[in-house]
Amino acid sequence: MIDGTAGVSGRRDADEALLDNPEALAERDPGGMLRHTASAGAQVRESAALAAEANLAVLADDGRPRAVVIAGIGTAGRTGDVLATVAGPRCPVPIIGHRSAGVPGWVGAADVVIAVSASGRSPEALGAAEAAHRRGARLVAVGAPDSQLQSIAEQARAPFIPVPRRAPARASLWALTVPVLLAARSLGLVKVNEADLAETAARLDADADRCRSAAESFVNPAKSLALGLAGSIPIVWGSSPLATVAARRFGDTLSANARYPVVTGALGEAGRGRVGLLDGVFGGLAEGERDIFADPADDDDGDGTRLRLVLLRDGGLNAEDDTDEPLAVEERRADAVQTLAERRGVRCDVVTAEGGSALERLASLIAVPDFASIYLALAHGLDPMAVPAITEMKELSNQ
Repeated sequence: MIDGTAGVSGRRDADEALLDNPEALAERDPGGMLRHTASAGAQVRESAALAAEANLAVLADDGRPRAVVIAGIGTAGRTGDVLATVAGPRCPVPIIGHRSAGVPGWVGAADVVIAVSASGRSPEALGAAEAAHRRGARLVAVGAPDSQLQSIAEQARAPFIPVPRRAPARASLWALTVPVLLAARSLGLVKVNEADLAETAARLDADADRCRSAAESFVNPAKSLALGLAGSIPIVWGSSPLATVAARRFGDTLSANARYPVVTGALGEAGRGRVGLLDGVFGGLAEGERDIFADPADDDDGDGTRLRLVLLRDGGLNAEDDTDEPLAVEERRADAVQTLAERRGVRCDVVTAEGGSALERLASLIAVPDFASIYLALAHGLDPMAVPAITEMKELSNQ
């Protein structure tokens, strides 16, 4: 009989004291996920330099494409979401994420395919790159050097941006995203200049310093967020398209690093039905039975699970931009959801975007939650890098 819990370790209840013990944190993070996450600013700078060495200028030789397809899965697929939101609603061509092997049936010589894979060997990226080459579409490849993906790019005589594999894919978002943005810039689809990249890298460096393991919980925003989420069912909503990308990224890292189930999405979508979760058995119904004088930390019985709302707010840069949801509407909706949560006793954390460009604002919404997902894993005694279920799934799938 197979033991379904083989390789699974950790504790159900979070150890809050552990987060203020840097030596214990380092011991429980043998793969260095905190260190890899702190390298986000360095990833921006290194990938920008590597992209500058690639011959991306050839992409503009055939003019503006009909559409751009970003092919990849997991974190690689998220790069397409980042590109679409940074390009904004005025982008002259559609940017389409594709998370399965091959490419959409309509892709042809008028289109550009950007295949992204941290390992350079994901079936989705490889299949897309091969299909793009067969159909005569312009191809750009982003991934590990000396990989299968690089070989396909060389056969197609397509630009390839090497991204050294220094960390797991989920800790390499910025290393993979910057080449995608710069390829799109060469096509005239997005305005990202060197100052934007430098300010984004600086923002990520500053947030890494605020979230360092030596900073105690009461001054460390990531540790505070992790402790607030401990033992809860997180709901993460973004107030704008940019904030929604960050919300879905937080869902990715909470699931992969901390193994928490999470609901993510846009506030606009939430208002069409999901906001009802605040009334449900883990929301208002549960909170209505809580003793208002009880210590929240005493909720350690089997029936103590509650919702925890995380609201990522982005006031936007230019209120005059053509957006589907005007700035005022987004802000009123965010205020309304916070009020609803307060009325039902559902606790709410708010992370507000900062920065002078869309890319920097996105970074400010991603950095602290990235660290929080790792601290939450460590508080439960989980190794955020090693996920036994992933290894076991691959073994079972490849039999």
